[in-house]
Amino acid sequence: MSGPTSSTSAPAAPPAAGPARSDRWWRVGLPLVCGGILALMPTPAGLTPGAWYYFALFVTVLIGLITEPIPATAVAFIGITTAAVLGLPFTAAQRANPSFQLPAEAVKWALAGFSNGTVWLIFAAFVFAMGYEKTGLGRRLALIMVKALGGRTLGLGYAVAFSDLVLSPFTPSNTARSAGTVYPVIRNIPELYGSQPGPTARRIGAYLMYVAFATTCVTSSMFITALAPNLLILEMVKKATGVEVTWGEWALGFLPVGGLLVLTLPWILYKFYPPEIRTSAEVPQWAEQQLKTMGRVTRRELTMAALALVALSLWIFGGNFIDATLVAIGGVSLMLVTGVVSWDEITGNKPAWNVLAWFATLVVLADGLNRVGFVGWIGKWTAAALSGYPPLVVMTLLVALFFLIHYMFAGLTAHTTAVLPVVLAAGLSVPGLPVKTFIMLLGYCLGIMGILTPFATGPAPLYYGCGFIERRDFWRLGFLCGMLFLGLMLLICTPWLGILNR
Repeated sequence: MSGPTSSTSAPAAPPAAGPARSDRWWRVGLPLVCGGILALMPTPAGLTPGAWYYFALFVTVLIGLITEPIPATAVAFIGITTAAVLGLPFTAAQRANPSFQLPAEAVKWALAGFSNGTVWLIFAAFVFAMGYEKTGLGRRLALIMVKALGGRTLGLGYAVAFSDLVLSPFTPSNTARSAGTVYPVIRNIPELYGSQPGPTARRIGAYLMYVAFATTCVTSSMFITALAPNLLILEMVKKATGVEVTWGEWALGFLPVGGLLVLTLPWILYKFYPPEIRTSAEVPQWAEQQLKTMGRVTRRELTMAALALVALSLWIFGGNFIDATLVAIGGVSLMLVTGVVSWDEITGNKPAWNVLAWFATLVVLADGLNRVGFVGWIGKWTAAALSGYPPLVVMTLLVALFFLIHYMFAGLTAHTTAVLPVVLAAGLSVPGLPVKTFIMLLGYCLGIMGILTPFATGPAPLYYGCGFIERRDFWRLGFLCGMLFLGLMLLICTPWLGILNR
């Protein structure tokens, strides 16, 4: 049987032409109308008018992030500029201070996100991901896994899962990791067996595609640096509570669930979403041919591998003497010195700079809710509603709510920015609630909730639109896997984190 003929390059992104003119009016109008209505409503008791106006602006930005009349980063940038110009993040007490100068303080507040270490850690992690792509190391690792484990369809499923796992600690975008590296490799495999989108999809293609999608959702929760919103949520929590979670604490806390799922998920889907073809003898041969075409391991690949291992070791073991962000930007500096990537390639990495600006503005916007007292007000309001329930019950309900409400969102960042402050305030208002455990459970939700819908996370539209997985199956499997992931996390991680966080 001949080898695959389709391209192994990453799928082309749709042109960024923006929304069609016919529907642009509601994309612009809906955020403005909702924010305007809120601003005109009477200020609730316990809040200052300034805090209420800030919340109205925040809701306007949030809905704009969802409707996207212009790129999401531009929406956030305009929102933070508006807040600074109007002086909304500052209370009357701050303004009354004789040393307070509104113009200077407004600029300092608006640009604070660009001096945030976590934001630059996200940026550096994107450069690491670019190094995997530019050197070919990511593709080589995926092909090695396929060659070693692809003799049977189940083994091929594990090869797909382990390929994503190997890349995940260094790739903060599951879109880059799964859609950009893993998918281009496995997309060539189904046609070796006559499995194409449509009637023959279930022969092998549907199984492989869903294993790849489900696995990247799990690995996104396993490491702080496997998903950019993981870093965002920890920065928001740090500003609100002062609680910090290290790279090692995060990984160890999710290890019992993440390890279990990575080891069993290909088998679970093999049983409940079975492929018709159970052996795949030609696939290891194809992978071997692809590796021969790539040639010997290059110096750039070896250098990239060494830098990645050093960074990972310092993230895990070096927290007491070097900051995680310094590790990351130090790694980027060494990538430049050793020629793994060039400065032109970094400056040309539009997604990395876009994410830098996006997260720098979102971190500050979310922190503004706390500055003006809105988060504290929500906490008091929810405390009354939740009084009388045991802390463990409240924590479980809030985590489940945070997870399930993602059915209403088309992105993890918008979900985090909108829902986290409210859920966090509700939990912190309950006496006796284990705060660090609560925070980590909310963080773990971000990756695994991506399984729920065809629009829940970056790679979802690609796997939904590839044609191998039927629409009904995608929604059904998303619900079943989502409930499995959530249930295991609550049942296993809750007591495990209780032990670790004593």
